[in-house]
Amino acid sequence: MKQARLAHNLDVTSIGLGSAPIGGLFSAVSDADAEATVAKAWSLGVRFFDTAPLYGFGLAEQRLGAFLRQQKRESYAISTKVGRLLRAPDATTVEDDHFKDAPALRPKFDFSYDGVMRSVEESLGRLGLDRVDVLLVHDPDDHYDDAVSGAFRALMRLRDDGTVKAIGSGMNQSEMLTRFAEAVPVDCFLLAGRYTLLDQGALDALFPVCRAKNIGILLGGIYNSGILANPHTGAKFNYEDAGAALVARALELDRLCRKHGTELKAAALQFCMAHPAVTVAVMGARNASEVADNIAMSERAVPQAFWQELRAKNLVDARAPLPGGA
Repeated sequence: MKQARLAHNLDVTSIGLGSAPIGGLFSAVSDADAEATVAKAWSLGVRFFDTAPLYGFGLAEQRLGAFLRQQKRESYAISTKVGRLLRAPDATTVEDDHFKDAPALRPKFDFSYDGVMRSVEESLGRLGLDRVDVLLVHDPDDHYDDAVSGAFRALMRLRDDGTVKAIGSGMNQSEMLTRFAEAVPVDCFLLAGRYTLLDQGALDALFPVCRAKNIGILLGGIYNSGILANPHTGAKFNYEDAGAALVARALELDRLCRKHGTELKAAALQFCMAHPAVTVAVMGARNASEVADNIAMSERAVPQAFWQELRAKNLVDARAPLPGGA
C-alpha cells in the first residue's frame, strides 16, 4: 500500500483503520468480528491504526491492542488520543447513545498536563503496548485554553523526549484546528467529517495553513457517518440523523455516480484523497467485509466524466481539487 509522510520521522500507509466501529459505535460488535476486522486490514496492507479511549470506553483500544501486540512493533504505526479519562459512572448514568455493549465506564474531560499523562499511561495499559506513535488532543471544543496550556504542553514534552513521534489534535471541526496550527507546533490533525463530498469547510482556512506549515491531515468521517455509503431517509450524518436536505443531496450524488457506472463510496473516498493536504484516509469498519470494501473503493474506477459533471453541476466547492485534474 502507498506510504505517506505524516511527520519528519514517521511514514504511514495512505489508508488507515479507524477503530470507533469495533468499539461498538451505533451497534455492538463481537470480539470475533473485531479481531477479524483488524486482521483483514492487516492482510490488505494497512499499517496505520487510529483509536481513542472514547471509542467503546476503552473497548476499541483493548481490541486493537490484542491484535497489534502479535505484530512486530516497528511494522505499524498507531495513534490514540488524550483529553478524556475513563472513570466509573455515577448512579444516574444511562446507556450511551453511541457506543453499545461498552464497558461500565464513562469519559471525563481532563485536558490538564497531569490528566494527559495519566491518560497516556492508561491507554498503554489497555493497548498492552509500551508506546504509541501519535498522540492527539481529542475534542477540546470547549477547552481551548486548557488544551494549549496543559494537554499540548504534555504532548510536546513526550515528543521532545522521543516517547511519541507526532502530536496534534482530533476534532469534528476545522476552525479550532486552524487556531491550534497557528498557536502550537503540531505535526498532524485528525479531521472528521469536514472534508467530504457533503462538506468542504476545511478548504476555507485549515487546509491552506496546514499546507503552509507542513501539517499532515488524517481524514476521518469520509462517509459522514454513513450517508455517503448508503444514502436514505434515516441515514446518519456526522453521528446524528441526517436532515431531508442532506439526504436529497446525497441521493443526487448517488444518481450521478450510477449514471457514470461507479459507486458513491468510491467517489467519496477518492475525492478526499485527491487533496494534497490529506495524508491518510482513516476508514472505520466493523467487520472484515467492510474493510475489504473500503480498500476496493480506493481502487475502483471513477470515470473522468463523473468528476467533470460533478464540477459542472457545482456539487462541490470550486476550490476542491478533483482526481485527474477535472
